[in-house]
Amino acid sequence: MILLGGVAMPIVVLSGVLALTVNTLLALSAPAANDETVVKVIGHQFWWEVRYPGHNVLTANEIHIPAGTPVRVRLASQDVIHSFWVPELHGKLDMIPGQTNTLWLQADRPGVFKGVCAEFCGVQHAKMTFLVIAQPQAEFAAWIAQQQRPAMLPIEPIAQRGLEVFLRAGCVECHTVRGTDATGNLGPELTHVGSRRTLGAGIMANNPGNLGGWIAGPQHIKPGSLMPPTPLAGDDLQALVTYLTGLQ
Repeated sequence: MILLGGVAMPIVVLSGVLALTVNTLLALSAPAANDETVVKVIGHQFWWEVRYPGHNVLTANEIHIPAGTPVRVRLASQDVIHSFWVPELHGKLDMIPGQTNTLWLQADRPGVFKGVCAEFCGVQHAKMTFLVIAQPQAEFAAWIAQQQRPAMLPIEPIAQRGLEVFLRAGCVECHTVRGTDATGNLGPELTHVGSRRTLGAGIMANNPGNLGGWIAGPQHIKPGSLMPPTPLAGDDLQALVTYLTGLQ
């Protein structure tokens, strides 16, 4: 009984655990691949800045990757310790101020995978999520080309009024829209905000109603976030929402 229960059984169990561990470590190790796709993700309280250094693309809270291809992800933090975790694609890795950590992501099939911050980072830690969107290579290339373009000037009168509201309402202090005078860098880049799937780092769908509520009262939706309320008359708010929604 002692030999069976104290020696043989532990050897069998631990050997199985060792095999599974080695297999997982091999799956998570850096692949023998080039650096064609490199993504830099910077954690902020409480959102994600996403950069593609090789393509001059900047976005927020969405990471687009080509399906079936390893992607190098470089992780950093602007303020406190965050932790980057996409449960379906990789284990978590901390994002530490003043330091860059690296992991590899690979989605074998197209799809949308949810990521979270896995290290408590403040009052809205639980509402700091993001999406990894794996696309066929052609769709990914088209997305990159779209993101590289500056914002198109609005054509409709209500959207033109919305741009005027955007430039005078204080939005320019925190946000950038390439092709305009807005060059703030405290909040997410908004050049193509209308094409994103979510608002507020994944807490709600990106549609005109939610966008209007987020602009007017972000502290009611995400208390403790750094987004201040923007008091606007109803017509001005509608015009601003129309303009931002059109930034595709």
